[in-house]
Amino acid sequence: MKIDKSLVRELALFEKMSDESLDKILTQSLSRRVPPGEAVFEQGAAATHFFLLLHGRLKVTQVTADGQQIIVRVVHPGDLFGFARALQRSDYPGTAIAAVDSVALSWPTQMWPDFIDHHPRLAVSAMQTIGQRLEEAHTRIREMSTEEVERRVAHAVLRLAKQAGRAEANGIRIDFPITRQDIAEMTGTTLHTVSRILSAWEGRGIVEGGRQKLLVRDLEALSVVAETQKQ
Repeated sequence: MKIDKSLVRELALFEKMSDESLDKILTQSLSRRVPPGEAVFEQGAAATHFFLLLHGRLKVTQVTADGQQIIVRVVHPGDLFGFARALQRSDYPGTAIAAVDSVALSWPTQMWPDFIDHHPRLAVSAMQTIGQRLEEAHTRIREMSTEEVERRVAHAVLRLAKQAGRAEANGIRIDFPITRQDIAEMTGTTLHTVSRILSAWEGRGIVEGGRQKLLVRDLEALSVVAETQKQ
């Protein structure tokens, strides 16, 4: 699958890269279209490649030691992912599944040191991604340790609105399919609890749901829920 260089150039990661460097990177890459529900890689598999998402959205899940599945992050266009080598791992720590029709570039894992040496901007981006993941992981751990469930769900929806929100006349639309089960897996709670919370919010006009759809109608009210500690 041939990639239009002009589309790649629009990504922040490549916007300041020379044409020569960009051509070399694209020549060394493989492109792959990933239909919804298909995994780019699976937890525990040998980390043979690292990736850049060009289009679509991916959900990265992990299965814990006790068999519980959790969503640890959402991959957005322009994000590097699957670079286990940078984490000193030989396997993928999670499973990356396409939430919508997606397109990703990949490179063999053994090329990672060459990328770092010859493309400092890619190295900086990888470090920023790792830092963001750690910060988000620490935030989620703190939320699950100290906050009641409704606040955790509110924070999760706010993050989705910030990272993957599209402005519409009636609010901010999460622009990829998101289920109540997904939100439960993001917040360490049950489908029943998330359904109860979202139904209550719908009644108050804060959100509007649907089949794998979520519209935030009142961002300010949702922010109040996220920051209000119940007595």
